[in-house]
Amino acid sequence: MTKMRAKLQIASVTKHAGGAEQLKFHGVAAKNYGEDGLDEDNTFAKFSPSVSLDITITNPALVGQFEPGQRFYVDFSPAE
Repeated sequence: MTKMRAKLQIASVTKHAGGAEQLKFHGVAAKNYGEDGLDEDNTFAKFSPSVSLDITITNPALVGQFEPGQRFYVDFSPAE
């Protein structure tokens, strides 16, 4: 199986009762591309133009560590 790497950006961080936070991510794409279409932000978005991901965290070591606008790579590989 081919592995995939997605580049995601935090769209929002919502604080919930009990200290949990919900992180909402969306795919990253450049606003404008050159004529050749090459851009680091386009390497994922070119082939997967839409992505969303929600994660709720309760780990005290992670709560408060994320902010809207931060970008992350997310790697997908088989779990065997």
